[in-house]
Amino acid sequence: MPRTMRIAAVQATPQPIGAPLDAFAAELRRVLSDSEGVELVMYPELHLFGSEEEAPERRNAMLRESAAPLDGPLAAELGAIARDAGVWLIPGSVCELGPAGELFNTALVFSPAGELVASYRKVFPWRPYEPYDPGDRFVVFDIEGVGRFGLSICYDAWFPEVTRHLGWMGAEAVLNIVKTTTPDRAQELVLARANSIVNQTFTVSVNCAGPIGKGQSLIVDPEGAVLRELGDDRPGVIVETIDLDAVSRIREEGTAGLNRMWDQFLPTDPALELPLYGGRIEAARWHPQSTTSTHPTTSGQDTSK
Repeated sequence: MPRTMRIAAVQATPQPIGAPLDAFAAELRRVLSDSEGVELVMYPELHLFGSEEEAPERRNAMLRESAAPLDGPLAAELGAIARDAGVWLIPGSVCELGPAGELFNTALVFSPAGELVASYRKVFPWRPYEPYDPGDRFVVFDIEGVGRFGLSICYDAWFPEVTRHLGWMGAEAVLNIVKTTTPDRAQELVLARANSIVNQTFTVSVNCAGPIGKGQSLIVDPEGAVLRELGDDRPGVIVETIDLDAVSRIREEGTAGLNRMWDQFLPTDPALELPLYGGRIEAARWHPQSTTSTHPTTSGQDTSK
């Protein structure tokens, strides 16, 4: 059976902090009624935590005041919305209150049954502007019969380590939720294509709409071709059915029929030291992890050393 997933990336204006979720649920219903056969819907970073009208100090205070634990009412209500809609749902990211009082920028993934199946804390907050504590692990999750998906948030895309590690963990598509309000969205479009090319993954990068965000959401295939895009900052939705078998084929045959980065090393090659990371590449480990492995994909924790 084909391993396909029909994805809707919603380029929308952020909703105010503390707004009832009824408006979000209604927005999701509209997206599904306008887009036939959608199975996964994703929203931009901090979609439910808009605070742009406030001064920076007040904005940061509002974000902290609104932070919620993942076992609280906010996640439960979002799970109910996903269940009622019957789709995989990434409602953007939320301000998570950590167990020791930390503030995390955390992407959530809900199944069509309403279960919270994955959560990812942004590893690279946009310093010095964002008030968040960094996460400490990369996260992938499986959709049975389809494949493995990785999570990244906005500025993460500027660090090649993130997408490379997600690819190594077996991610075939990277879901990158974004809240870029600055002119560097132009560079992020290049990064979306480059990250797909060098890791042979799909990339779905969804940014928030104007007047707050710069928009320009896009979906990129494993060879770097743009499949769908919104060329401006107006609200809109891009929908595409991605075929994850294309990832397997391209990794086997090579990008443009030539380049097979994941098969670069021979078993007899010496280890390559990576002093930047205090680690190294070992030939025997330089392969993406199988989507049928027993790797703990729901938590996404990488226990390797």
